[in-house]
Amino acid sequence: MKQSSKQNRKTSFRIGKVRGDLRGKIWYLTYHENGKRLRPKLGPDKEQARQMAARINSQLESHTHSVFNFEPISIDDLQKRWLKHHEQVLRSSLQTIRRYRAATTHLINFIAQKGVASKTSLFQVGHAEEFVHYLRTIKVAPNGHENSQKRPLLDKGIKYILQCCRSMFGYAIKRRHLSPYAENPFSALDLDRIPIENSKVISIFSPDQEKAFLEACDDWQFPIFLTLMLTGLRPGELIHLLLPDDIDLKKGMLYVRNKPRLGWQVKTRNEREIPLIDELRDVLKIIIGDRVTGPVFLQRRFTSSSVHPQLTGYTEKQLENLLQERVVKEEEVSGNAMDRSQWMKFSRTIWGDCGTLKTDRIRTEFIRLTKQIELPQFTAPKSLRHLFATCLQDGNVDPLIRSELMGHSTSATNGASHGLGMTATYTHSRPETKRKQLTNALLIRLAVQIAKTWCIRYSTKFNKLDNQAKFKGNMWHIR
Repeated sequence: MKQSSKQNRKTSFRIGKVRGDLRGKIWYLTYHENGKRLRPKLGPDKEQARQMAARINSQLESHTHSVFNFEPISIDDLQKRWLKHHEQVLRSSLQTIRRYRAATTHLINFIAQKGVASKTSLFQVGHAEEFVHYLRTIKVAPNGHENSQKRPLLDKGIKYILQCCRSMFGYAIKRRHLSPYAENPFSALDLDRIPIENSKVISIFSPDQEKAFLEACDDWQFPIFLTLMLTGLRPGELIHLLLPDDIDLKKGMLYVRNKPRLGWQVKTRNEREIPLIDELRDVLKIIIGDRVTGPVFLQRRFTSSSVHPQLTGYTEKQLENLLQERVVKEEEVSGNAMDRSQWMKFSRTIWGDCGTLKTDRIRTEFIRLTKQIELPQFTAPKSLRHLFATCLQDGNVDPLIRSELMGHSTSATNGASHGLGMTATYTHSRPETKRKQLTNALLIRLAVQIAKTWCIRYSTKFNKLDNQAKFKGNMWHIR
């Protein structure tokens, strides 16, 4: 009996709530946490096993998570859970989720090619550094299209990929897929100190280039690009402007509104109002004519009096109801409920049937014009937004008003760049103040003078027509 007791002491021990057992030549610890039985495998050293048992017992006594209470998963599975969290919980936009998936897929490919740690618990800082080296050797298509010419990743792209991976592993820590006391392997890289040495330079038009660009526009292009220049709208915001709620020509105000029931929201979710200077309002009056519903800016083929969009005359509410009817009908046919991606696809058909432009078409037209005036280095309509912001800076527009006009966050908790902190939360910009500062900033722009000339020329053409030739709806068809 005494011999059996001595044998047990050699093959087992207990420290508080933790028991150690020797199985063969390996020590195992056994304890319960949150109603769950845990039995981690340690190694052949009894003293190390006792030290770990004491550490775990201390953690259990203090009601903190023990070192072994986590669920290691594959990084491939981690990516799926993280993206699902963004889609189902955070409700990030589908475009944002696609960017996150593309960025973190580089990590999945790296693990598959190099055969390094595929589990969250095994991925260390050294693996993250090796991943950075890998990113600097691969080539990608800049626009993601398989037929595009590939080039090495730029520093900005590498930094974005690493930031996405850091965020994904941050999610893993919160969901206990890493050891409670393990650090985020991508946080240790100190990403904020990575320099951006080869980023693409963002250029904006000089006054002469602005003049040449607008003068090269035809009568369909001119209102579109003038509006982008004088409001700072994102192209996606411009194409989703609907009559009558988004444009008030009497007040001279443009409203950027979320339209979640039609599958579109502002990039930052921040709705805003932008005063229209008189010259831009006159141009918009001409292209809108007596239309009271539908998109403000129509596709080129719908600018004649003989061709109309399929959904002409529908109000925003009617479009919402029609989308819901199409979704219900499709679900009845398929027998399955639509997921978010499928629903968004159906919402785009509604916009298309209204005659709405596509952002790709705006970019195509922009590139065509810049090539025509021998400025091929300008390839992104977003540069017009940069031009607008620069104009506000040159005009000494108040930083808070500048943020509001651009649609950037003005919250003190969201890292707003105006530097006003909590003051921004208590400050409310009056519409007349916005209008005064914006008008003063834009009056010096050549675009304003060109807009005046355009309106005079159009009015002259219109007045020369007889009543039967005048088309009620808009005047884009006049040449």
